[in-house]
Amino acid sequence: MPENLRQIRTVVSAIVLALLGATLAGCSGGDFGRTRADMHRWLGAEVTSSVGLKPSQFQLTDEERQLRDLAYPLIEPPLSRPAWKSVFGDYKALPSPWRQKIVFDRTMYGRTLIDEPHRSHSSRYAQLIEDVRNDITRFEPFFGSAIRVIDLDKKRNASMTRVSALSPKEKEDAVERMQENSLIIQWVQQCLEQRVSSYRWGLERLVIQAPDGMAADADRLIGELAAQTANPPVAAQPPYGRAVVSKG
Repeated sequence: MPENLRQIRTVVSAIVLALLGATLAGCSGGDFGRTRADMHRWLGAEVTSSVGLKPSQFQLTDEERQLRDLAYPLIEPPLSRPAWKSVFGDYKALPSPWRQKIVFDRTMYGRTLIDEPHRSHSSRYAQLIEDVRNDITRFEPFFGSAIRVIDLDKKRNASMTRVSALSPKEKEDAVERMQENSLIIQWVQQCLEQRVSSYRWGLERLVIQAPDGMAADADRLIGELAAQTANPPVAAQPPYGRAVVSKG
């Protein structure tokens, strides 16, 4: 009998491990949070199509792939998915801010933060502080990548005049890729501005409902993120003069 029980436990363990492996394989972030190759390639197609342009058919460079990987966490609205979906995956493409139907709601983050079940108001303050701190942590890596991509695009643009027998299609794809990169950087810049606005609205409501000494820490961090956002180390130029417009 003990031998049979051991065999049953072995079979059950194997099934559980197989199911767990299948679940992890289907998660949006790949194995243990690592992004799959080109999983954020859709960002380029989304931003270009939203302003009436075409995406480039060039393969992504390592720097361009990293730019997109670092952009997505700053583009996805905070608290946009339940905690359990963050574990098992709820990846989805997001509409760019240039689509006319997109209207920014600065109250959504604060209302979600307040309405979701928490042990106490202190845990809500802690969640807000964690979200702002995460954005501050992501700021430098993203804009470091953006600086490198823009620098390489300047070299790409300058070299096109010296490329022998450059075909119209090659030139078109090169220009489209530079437009993609610029628009993605602008997308992140706008999302950061919106996050600052959302965080401030949420903090104001928390202070009204449940004053707490943690509010000062949250306010200081929001101010730090706001200062960084107002003075980014690089500013992408709007393609064809199309500037970012924030709605709402």
